[in-house]
Amino acid sequence: MGLFRRTKNTNKPLLRQIIDLCPRWMLMRCADEHNGDKGCSRYKTYDQFVAQTFGQLNKCYTLSDISTGIGVSETFIADLGLAQSPARSTMSDGNKKRSYKVFETLYYRLLAHYGRLLTKYGQANIINEINDRDIKLIDSTTISLCLSMFDWAKFRTAKGGIKIHTCWDDALMIPDMVNITQAKVHDSKGLAQSVFRKGTVIVEDRAYFDFSLILQRIVAENVFVTRIKTNTVYETVEELELPEDSDQDILKDEIITLSSDKALKTGIAQHYLRLVHVYKQDENKVIEIITNNLDWSARTIADLYKKRWDIELFFKAIKQNLQIKTFLGTSENAVKSQIYIALITYLLLQIIKRTIAKKAQAFSNFVEKIRICLCFYLTLDYACNMVGEGAKRIRGQTQLHVGEKPDLFSWNR
Repeated sequence: MGLFRRTKNTNKPLLRQIIDLCPRWMLMRCADEHNGDKGCSRYKTYDQFVAQTFGQLNKCYTLSDISTGIGVSETFIADLGLAQSPARSTMSDGNKKRSYKVFETLYYRLLAHYGRLLTKYGQANIINEINDRDIKLIDSTTISLCLSMFDWAKFRTAKGGIKIHTCWDDALMIPDMVNITQAKVHDSKGLAQSVFRKGTVIVEDRAYFDFSLILQRIVAENVFVTRIKTNTVYETVEELELPEDSDQDILKDEIITLSSDKALKTGIAQHYLRLVHVYKQDENKVIEIITNNLDWSARTIADLYKKRWDIELFFKAIKQNLQIKTFLGTSENAVKSQIYIALITYLLLQIIKRTIAKKAQAFSNFVEKIRICLCFYLTLDYACNMVGEGAKRIRGQTQLHVGEKPDLFSWNR
């Protein structure tokens, strides 16, 4: 068997194989809906998608990096499905003019397209008592921006920033709702949708502990699980018994009512709620988890809140492995386009990791393999499963004997 095997080689670079996971017709339909190619004679929506995806996977810090990287070979340009490599100025204009809505819509279309596949190969931790429930994890992450360059993203007096408000679907193990706002927008008002279908379990941090929001969830028959704020006034109605031989980290389980003036005014004081006190050994502190479910075990409530770690890991993964902290344009449209293309890239990587990669590996290690092989003509299977650490020996090659050549750096005398 020679050096190159049939399972290894392909006539497309790895980047093109990743891009092809996004159906071309779907991208074009999104572009048509939002007039994405209006007034753009050369730098089409597809060109921007290819360029930005290359920038995401290669962690390019400037538009010049993208232009140089794609333009290194005419063969590479053609095999990406481009007529020419994008110029820096052309990409800059495209980032300003082409609506980010094209890529926002594309993200949700891809999510619907691959939804069953993502669920089938998801690896969510199942909580037996509620394994038939929809679980949503809601949180946000803040990205700081230089106010002098991003003047539309004013946060504080001398600081700019944006927030990526995210709803994470536990079955898909991927965000199914994202909203990008200025950093000053409060977490509890960051998502357009605050309630979900009957029976949905919503897990949040205490930034979302808002009486009006809680009441909306109760009326919609959603189950919320969040942390109570330290200054919340409440009365204990009943203290529930705890198991003697298990769940030693659960210190107290009680039924309560909120009793402050604000609680009385909003009407939330009329509802019985549950407060579970859990000791976190790694942080040596007690956290108080509040919910409107009075029937599940305290263990289930504690494990539900622990699921928040999944969305924290997502924020960490996307910040460390993709490009959402350094932006290639300063307009609001450019920033949002880049973030949504980063989300699309993350979605495509998850499809590859869950369905093609056979070995369990950290997301960062997996992305690094993809990055190294991005411009090579290797199959996704080979890049995911055959490329690894360690020395490689060349087999079946005869040593070439060539005449001695002069040193390239020597002076001709």
